[in-house]
Parts: sequence; structure tokens; C-alpha cells
Amino acid sequence: MKSCMVGPLIAHMKIDKGPEMLVSRRNIEIEWGDCDPADIVYFPNYFAWFDSGLMHHFASVGLPKKELLAKYGLTGWPLLETKARFMKPSTYGETVVVETEIVKFGRTSFDIEYRLKRGEETAIECSERRVLVGRDPDTGKLKPFPIPEEVKALFA
Repeated sequence: MKSCMVGPLIAHMKIDKGPEMLVSRRNIEIEWGDCDPADIVYFPNYFAWFDSGLMHHFASVGLPKKELLAKYGLTGWPLLETKARFMKPSTYGETVVVETEIVKFGRTSFDIEYRLKRGEETAIECSERRVLVGRDPDTGKLKPFPIPEEVKALFA
């Protein structure tokens, strides 16, 4: 396991590379502005943290999103579907950990699982499917692009 600094909002990131896929972890310090009038995190903020977790997950293997897009002529990785299960609320003053893991690569899409932990307890589980897209050189429209094998290998 190793630790690294990535971005201003992160206390540290730990990376495990075990028999499964790579798992990265980010500490998030919940601030007052992250919460709603009930003093719990406003739910869209979790999705922003998960999205950011994916960018940092790629950065943790040496391929920041900006580099990925430039290197392979891509436009982005839009969200195709998501599902979340909220089990325990969080509030300001707490530090939570977002775990990010790409669990499956398809030809053009990939599946991600996130876990938001409060101590040893899982507070939220979220899954997503995203697709790599770029611009068709003839039409200028977005279209799916195959995920390069060398990118897949970074997470194995």
C-alpha cells in the first residue's frame, strides 16, 4: 500500500493493488457548506465526490484524465447509468473515505463501484457505468471509442 497527494481537497490517497482490481481511497473532510438544513450532506455532493474519485483513480496509475483525453483523442467519459444506496448520513466535521474501483471493462464502457466509509462502516454504495467518447472526424458528433488495452492493464 502506498500513499500520495493528489489535488487540494485530498488529505491523502492510499492505493491497494491486490488480486482484484485496483482500489484507491480519498479522505474527504466534510464542511458546513456540503450540508443541507438538516445538517447532513446534501446528496448531490456525494456524486461530485464520486466523480472526482474517478479522476483521481486514473491519476493514481499515472494517467490523469486530461492526459488520457489528449493521448487518445477523446472528449470524455459520460455517465450512462448510476445507482446508489444511502445507508448512513454524514455531517460537517466528519472525515469520510471514498473508495473507487473499476470492476469491469467492456469494449467502450467501464463499470465503477464506490464505497463511502465512515470509519469501518460503509455509509453509501454507488455503482456507475461510463463510456469513453470522442468526436467522429467526419460528422463531429460524439461516438463511443474503444478502451485501449494498455489503459485496462493499468487497473488489473
